[in-house]
Amino acid sequence: QALSEMEGMGGRGSSLQEMRVRPLAKRRVDVHSFCNPSNFQRSPYLSARGNFANMFQGSTEEGYKAYHADKYDEDKNPNGIINFGTSENKLCFDLMSKRLTQADMNHMDPSLLQYPDWRGHLFLREEVARFLTYYCKAPAPLKAENVIVLNGCGSLFSALATVLCDPGEAVLIATPFYGGITQSIFLYGNVKLVYVHLDSKITGTSTRPFQLTVEKLEKALQDAQAEGVTVRALILLNPQNPLGDIYSLSELQDYLEFAKRHELHVIVDEIYMLSVFDESATFHSVLGMDRLPDPQRTHVMWGITKDFAVSGIRFGTLYTENQDVANAVASLCYFHGVCGPVQHKVAQLLRDRDWINQVYLRANHARLKAAHTFVTDELKTLGVPFLNRNAGFFVWIDFRKYLKTGTFEEELLLWKRFLDNKVLLSCGKAFECSEPGWFRIIFADKTHRLQLGMQRVRKVLEEREQELLAEEKEQPCQSDQDGKADSTDEVIFVSRHQDPTCASSSSLGDLIGLLQQQMRSSDWLQKNTAEQFA
Repeated sequence: QALSEMEGMGGRGSSLQEMRVRPLAKRRVDVHSFCNPSNFQRSPYLSARGNFANMFQGSTEEGYKAYHADKYDEDKNPNGIINFGTSENKLCFDLMSKRLTQADMNHMDPSLLQYPDWRGHLFLREEVARFLTYYCKAPAPLKAENVIVLNGCGSLFSALATVLCDPGEAVLIATPFYGGITQSIFLYGNVKLVYVHLDSKITGTSTRPFQLTVEKLEKALQDAQAEGVTVRALILLNPQNPLGDIYSLSELQDYLEFAKRHELHVIVDEIYMLSVFDESATFHSVLGMDRLPDPQRTHVMWGITKDFAVSGIRFGTLYTENQDVANAVASLCYFHGVCGPVQHKVAQLLRDRDWINQVYLRANHARLKAAHTFVTDELKTLGVPFLNRNAGFFVWIDFRKYLKTGTFEEELLLWKRFLDNKVLLSCGKAFECSEPGWFRIIFADKTHRLQLGMQRVRKVLEEREQELLAEEKEQPCQSDQDGKADSTDEVIFVSRHQDPTCASSSSLGDLIGLLQQQMRSSDWLQKNTAEQFA
């Protein structure tokens, strides 16, 4: 029952070859894509499930381990790896360290050193309710009884998947998406994912690249049901990681109405809600909607990890009006609790509304915007297409022109090449992107690391570009790159969900970047040299 899709894993004597996985349709999670079975040695000390967990890793984990073994340090290790792969905000340590060490943070009470209510101390849940009421613009005050506190949103995903789904059942999610969700819901609860594959092409009802529509949700659900898969829930990431998209109110309404029609729970992850760094973009929380289509099946997650630049403090919170769900999740809080002194610090932080609004958010948004501008300007100079969004810490980048055959194997080789040149990025396969060649770069870092990291990125891309040109000269008959889509047809510096071909809505900088990219991606100059004309 623990791993219902796996055969021959019942005993410690099973060999790796016997750890076979039943064929799964493309829309469902293929566990092999998250494993690294090469050279894997079965441990006699682990159960079959333990061996599988031990094998459960992909490029994200491999890169993360390499980074921690060889971290860049300006003084101690200047040739170490610069981390553009892990989504954390490294811009606000000065602000947060000062606030978290002020006198009001150091209070100690007997109750903080004793077992708490597993949902979280009441004083904290009340503060979370007030905080979410204010920043989510809730139409009515939110209630502390609907708040549950756990040690991070990964634990929340795991707990919700366990209490909403039985082993072998599934949850809908649009790709590309933050890959850690797979690990959170699969390793503990054996809950799978049904992929709603999005792509960069603007066709049909899609008005922007990688747009989630109800039609795509309906098709993915119908395909899963035709295969006999029971789907229990839909996961929405808003703002979306890695795309940076922010869903409009009408889109949110459509997604929630779809879920209600099919009696699906909706898990809404809003962990980047205060990391929208441009005034031109407006975030709408599900908790701010006047009426939820199905409030008993709508569950909202948030945490301080991203918005307050403290990924080392494990704190996540769930808001749900469904007390059955709340009680079931609370029973798992015994395993995922937040220690008392940290609960006190978080409550003090969340109640300091003046400091948050007047000091922290202003500075954080300005720093995020400046860092985002630096990285995107570098990408424009390189002629590399990307999604130009205004939320989160990441840019979704199109490196497809650096792949000769356009395969995920090539994508992985390019990712390893970046790592060999001491810069860690995240490749599209880690987010289950359906198109090879997309990468995510984290820009929420200090200027000197951004500069050096982008220099290393530039070096890899320029070398790769020269290699492709040399290969084209050797095989001129294939210089038209058959079967490889020109990025300019699909995504070029998309800003505010506008069509990039619409000059009236594009900035001069975007148009210049578009021209640079078209010049770089064209082989006209290579084919028509001065010598040939002579």
